[in-house]
Formats: sequence, structure tokens, C-alpha cells
Amino acid sequence: MSRLSPQAMVGVGLRSPHIDQVLAERPDIGWWEIHSENYFNPVSAARQQIREIAEHYPVSCHGIGLSLGSADPLDSAHLCQLKGLIDELAPIAVSDHLSWSSVDGEYFNDLLPLPYTEEALSHFCRKVEQVQDFLGRRLLVENPSSYLQFSHSTIPEWEFLNHVQQRTGCGLLLDLNNIYVSAFNHGFDCQQYLAALEPSAVGEIHLAGFTAKQVDDGEIWIDTHSRPVSDPVWQLYRQWIRQHGPVPTLIEWDLDIPALPVLLGEAAKARDILQQEERHDSPA
Repeated sequence: MSRLSPQAMVGVGLRSPHIDQVLAERPDIGWWEIHSENYFNPVSAARQQIREIAEHYPVSCHGIGLSLGSADPLDSAHLCQLKGLIDELAPIAVSDHLSWSSVDGEYFNDLLPLPYTEEALSHFCRKVEQVQDFLGRRLLVENPSSYLQFSHSTIPEWEFLNHVQQRTGCGLLLDLNNIYVSAFNHGFDCQQYLAALEPSAVGEIHLAGFTAKQVDDGEIWIDTHSRPVSDPVWQLYRQWIRQHGPVPTLIEWDLDIPALPVLLGEAAKARDILQQEERHDSPA
């Protein structure tokens, strides 16, 4: 991937208000990421639209429904639908989250945090291995944003992620905004988190915006994906690229979705950083 141009490296999360415009105008962007579950129905209009888009662009499938950390068994119907989508689109990446979202088959509209314990680690790794075996390809696991922690956790999140990657051979989807948000909420150091990760395992980077919310005892940051990428997150991105080289990069925006040119403008900022760091690394 490092031989791709900065233009080809940067993608945008594809959202329904923009699909018709994308099909009509074919904007100059490297790739699109879709939320896999929105396209599971093979005879839906949405599935036909993404087939058409995939004829002209690379596509990445980002899931929110595997519930890898849940005590529930994997949903076989969900896995079959995901595999059907992957087999048809041949995406450049398939990803989901270090989280859980179901109990006894009932799903919640949240990506909930795990207790970082040896038991949870073994359970999560088994789930990742099962998914990878079924799909026949590597999964990228995204670091979460979180707003509470389990008091009985014994493993820092960054070490938990490293263990998952090493035991399963999965890749990492590095969400820099999530690290920045969680670092504020829990009081850890972004630099310590980033320094602990294995750079070669990072297959994709996510960039997004967050919202600061006042609560009774202070302030909490929420990963709303409803704002431009913040300056500190751009700084973390530049740092990572300078230290470790270019990585496929996605701009996410899920709430208060703006006009498509706004998202393309954010993508252009990422592209500029990739180009600047490419020149920075080139011999004089």
C-alpha cells in the first residue's frame, strides 16, 4: 500500500445523502468505506448502488454488528450476509470494533467497552479467529472510544489490542480520534498508547471529529463524528505518518452530515499531509 499515491491512499465514509451525487459526478477520491450492514440485502436498491460505485472505486467494508466481545455466539446469519457482500465487492479491507453490542441476541445501538482481562482477551481472540476463518481473510480491529472503564480491568487497552493482533494475526484499524477522546476521558497519554502499537499491523487510519459535553462533575468528550477533524488529531496523524510512513486513511462523518465537498475538503487535508511527509522523507 505504501507505493500508492497520496490521492489513492485517502478515502471518505460513504453516506446515503451523497450516493446519488457520487454516482453522477464520480468525485476524485481514492476509495469509499461503507457500513457493511447497510448493504446486506442483495436485492435492495442500496446494494445495487454500491455495486455501481464499486465498478469505479475501491470499497472498504466497515462493520458495526459482529459484537466480537459479546458472550453471545457469533450470529451465523450475519456472517453469511457479510461474506456474501465481501465475495461480491472484493473490498480492500474488512473491519469491525474492539467492543460488544449484544446480550442473548438483543442488539443495542452502541459499541460498548470490554473489561480488559485475560478471560476477555481469550474470548475476543477466539471470536476474531472464527470470523477470519469463515471469511477467509484478515479482519482489521478498530480501537474504541469509551466513556467508562471496568474497575477489574488488568490490561491497558493498547496492550490488549497488541495481544489480539499477535494471537490472531488480525490487523489494526487505528482511529486517532478515538485515542484522543479516550485519553481525555480516562487520563492516559496518547503518546504512550501510540508508542505501544506495532506499526506494521496498522492497515488503516480513521480520522473524525468529536463533541465536548458538559456534565455535572466536569466535561466528557464524545466521538460523535459530527465535526471536522480537530487540530490535535491532525497533529497525531502527521506524527504517525512521519514516524511510520503512509497508511490508507479515512475521513468519517456520521451525524450532522454536511455537503459532500466538505468531506472531500477534509480528505484533501489528509492528502496534503501525506504529500508533505513524502517530500520530507525524500532525499535532497
